[in-house]
Amino acid sequence: MLQPDPNERFRSRRHQARRRRATQRITAVAIVGIAAAVAALGATSLSGGGEGEHPSSKPKAAEKAPPRKPTPRPLPDEIRGVHVTMALMTLDGKFEEYLSLADEGLNTFQLDVKDENGEVAFESPAAPLARKVGAAQSYYRPKAVAKRVHDEGLYLIGRVVVFEDPFLTSERPDMAIQRRGGGIWTNDGGLGWTNQYDKRVWDYNVDIAESAARAGFDEIMFDYVRFPSDGPIELAQWPGRVNERKGVTIARFLEYARERLSPLGVRISAAVFGLAATRDLGIGQRPHLLGPHLDAVYPMVYPSHYGPGEYGIADPNGNPGATVTMSLRHFRRSLLGLNTQIVPWLQDFTYGRTYTLADVRAQIEASRRLRTGGFLLWNAGGVYTDGALSP
Repeated sequence: MLQPDPNERFRSRRHQARRRRATQRITAVAIVGIAAAVAALGATSLSGGGEGEHPSSKPKAAEKAPPRKPTPRPLPDEIRGVHVTMALMTLDGKFEEYLSLADEGLNTFQLDVKDENGEVAFESPAAPLARKVGAAQSYYRPKAVAKRVHDEGLYLIGRVVVFEDPFLTSERPDMAIQRRGGGIWTNDGGLGWTNQYDKRVWDYNVDIAESAARAGFDEIMFDYVRFPSDGPIELAQWPGRVNERKGVTIARFLEYARERLSPLGVRISAAVFGLAATRDLGIGQRPHLLGPHLDAVYPMVYPSHYGPGEYGIADPNGNPGATVTMSLRHFRRSLLGLNTQIVPWLQDFTYGRTYTLADVRAQIEASRRLRTGGFLLWNAGGVYTDGALSP
């Protein structure tokens, strides 16, 4: 038997060793190449793109989309609504009674959120001061009401009385109009008014409005958004008063309110005196100044509130259609060039003489002839004339 050649075994082992080393070198080179490629790709990504390429041409990592801004609920083609106080909402069956008016033509529900007494209809974390001073009550549950109103296909307006506020002025006299000689100023009815120049008053009311918006109200209507019109004005003092026209002050408040509320998907409106477009009443309600900050103006064109001879009408209360027509014409001229809608408050109550269905309908037809956005009926007791709401 032949013995194996030792040199042959050596050469074989040496050949195998060379193959192993070659394989290792190839593997190492490949690893380095891959690493370099990865590094180059990373550098390209960090630098925003290669030569001659705009950074935007490269795919980007998925970014979290910003939350969608809520959009306002569509407006009715013609607003046909009624005023409802927060107290009425506590009466058994009353809410259902108002909802049933949809069968007669109702499509808008105007509900008080904060009223002339300074009471707020409900508590909300968005309005902490209202709860702290005791103004926040529990007249209704806003989210439940909003859902029910929307389920019925109705539009929901929340009314917020702003500067007349006997509740807040009583609990926080530092936020009130002051009386020369000491104490808080009150009007002829003994009601306190908050200071129109006080930013804390602005925040207080907008916080309340925000709570309604978050609960589902479609529109916030500011009322008593003005300076006082009666009482010993000569004795009134406003801490922090700004040297500007009253209309500018009220417009600044509405501009601030809009900035805060619009992102919540609600419309912003204001109720104003029926003569506000006819002449300067000295209370800061100048429609051409307020209009740019509002989606709608609600002039209170109650015929019984116009004196004899106004607009050349001997008896405005006896001629409701003509009175409403003339007043709305002034508003249309005052808001010319703006996208602000006009929706009048119409009289459905007796004052000076008995109001009938014919009187209410005369006002509605006047509003329609002037192509307004609809109308709201006012009756402080919440009792409305049968047949007035028909389309």
